[in-house]
Amino acid sequence: MRVKRGVAAKKRHKKYLKMAKGFRGSGSTLYRTARERVERSLCMAYVGRKVRKREMRKLWIQRINAAARLNGLSYSRFIHGLSLAGIELNRKVLAELAVSDTVAFAKIAETAKAKVS
Repeated sequence: MRVKRGVAAKKRHKKYLKMAKGFRGSGSTLYRTARERVERSLCMAYVGRKVRKREMRKLWIQRINAAARLNGLSYSRFIHGLSLAGIELNRKVLAELAVSDTVAFAKIAETAKAKVS
């Protein structure tokens, strides 16, 4: 008896077409185009997750730099002062302090400034 492969192919096609839902034009209706678009989008999603981490770090550094300059320090001198003072706060926390709690950030900046000067 021969093996008929229609069921497996149908299942595979449906899987890709479901993932391609919302794509424009033939990217959501034709199997071959949908598969190409889905595979590319999955690759780009993987890359995007790495890029998002870079972008967030850049944003944190910009916020810390702006707040440090309001307190009379450049970003590099501020970070150097923190390391000399033994303050181990990461950039995410420092950026959050710079935005939400400027008084606390100013105290940290004073500590860093004292160690650098």
